[in-house]
Amino acid sequence: MVDVKALGWDPATVGELDHRLLKAPHIKLRSYREGPNGDVVYAIDLRINRPNIEFLSSTEMHSFEHFLLYGFQKYMPENFLSVGLMGCQTGFYLLLYNEGRAERIFATYEQILRDILVATEVPYANIAQCGNYRNHSLEMAQNLA
Repeated sequence: MVDVKALGWDPATVGELDHRLLKAPHIKLRSYREGPNGDVVYAIDLRINRPNIEFLSSTEMHSFEHFLLYGFQKYMPENFLSVGLMGCQTGFYLLLYNEGRAERIFATYEQILRDILVATEVPYANIAQCGNYRNHSLEMAQNLA
């Protein structure tokens, strides 16, 4: 059994919450799933905007997602599974394998934000690596960071 409190998360905020109560920007453990051999997949809510109040544009989300993908692969290669857009356009879901420590996740996210601020281009923003490579803005990603 996973001890979310020992990992640095508030047990009262794990799971689906009333979206009217969500704070932003904020990082929370949304869920975790233990496998039969003891491995755990963690779903992290990287909330950037408050639900039903302000939303990320397609270009902001797309460019920021590329930075998250690049950064988590770089800094957590043994744990990173995926990052996905929230359909409500208020943030991202981060999936990690066998790494649920809040402190490590926060530190990695902070490093990625610092990297965005000094970047000279959006990672993977080219025709070979992106299905909508023209829909990117380094400036928007940096402003979001």
